[in-house]
Amino acid sequence: MTARRTVVVRPWPAFSMRLAVRTAVVCAILVAVAAVVAVLALGTGEFALSPGEVVRVLTGQETGFARLIVLDWRLPRVLLALLVGAALGLSGAVFQSLLRNPLGSPDVIGFDTGAYTGVLVTMAFVGRGYWLSATGALVGGLAAATVVYLLALRRGAPGLRLIIVGIGVSAILGSLNQWLIIKVDLRAAFAAALWARGTLNDLRWQQVPPVLCALGVLCLLLLALGARLRVMELGEDAATSLGVRGGPARLAYLAVGVALTAVATATAGPISFVALAAPQIAARLTRAPGIALVPAALTGAVLLLVSDFLAVRLFSPTQLPVGVVTVSLGGAYFAWLLARQARA
Repeated sequence: MTARRTVVVRPWPAFSMRLAVRTAVVCAILVAVAAVVAVLALGTGEFALSPGEVVRVLTGQETGFARLIVLDWRLPRVLLALLVGAALGLSGAVFQSLLRNPLGSPDVIGFDTGAYTGVLVTMAFVGRGYWLSATGALVGGLAAATVVYLLALRRGAPGLRLIIVGIGVSAILGSLNQWLIIKVDLRAAFAAALWARGTLNDLRWQQVPPVLCALGVLCLLLLALGARLRVMELGEDAATSLGVRGGPARLAYLAVGVALTAVATATAGPISFVALAAPQIAARLTRAPGIALVPAALTGAVLLLVSDFLAVRLFSPTQLPVGVVTVSLGGAYFAWLLARQARA
């Protein structure tokens, strides 16, 4: 195996980092793809705009009705698709690194189902609203993670047992969610059923600041945890020998991963397969020895933005929930991944 080409980046004297050239190139390409798809998404619809008009609106050179359409109507949805996709990509990367298994995703092991349960309980017994939903999603996700972790704790919590327990807990929570939908009134049940598919419809600017702030805080927490995640990929014994206490570090990463899932679920509902696929696609693009967080986040952002673009435009003027597209694309990827795991 050939060594990976790296460069040392020193933005200021007290700080330096080693960056793989291929990873940097892949990240730059993903940013460029996201920018192109964003311009196309901002320009297509019932009132079509050329890419040049969209760019002029974004740079402040265009005013009038085009500015209203781009900035007020379409830009919040595009930004939220990028932010939610990045949160899902990061969450999937954290869990797959912790469990050392490509199936270790919050939508597989039931954490996003728990977040959805928290939102349904809030809608049924407390009320509706973004902050109520966000709180319910966080509490539900953490509760599901706690139950899964405790049930899998016998002789430690190796990845495969935790995944199997998570699948079982997810099935139980799925039944509970269906019961909750039946118990609420018809209007709330319809909204909950549509939201359960994962949708970015009807999102506006008021949702952007809280999602951006929450994602920023969680990214800072990941930075504060440092390189422990990469060390923990080596295994419990190796991590302990290198000075990383597995239990506290695992719980810290688990809490951050669940919080990332809760942010995404509270905003757009339980969107499947992005957290599962994004880290693996990023790892194959970068050919990194482990799962890198930044490429996974960028890949998740691109995947969700492309999926939402297809959901809105494929059957225009009918808009599909973005979760329908991610399930369709992710189902094929999931089958391929299971077949590959079986051959390994």
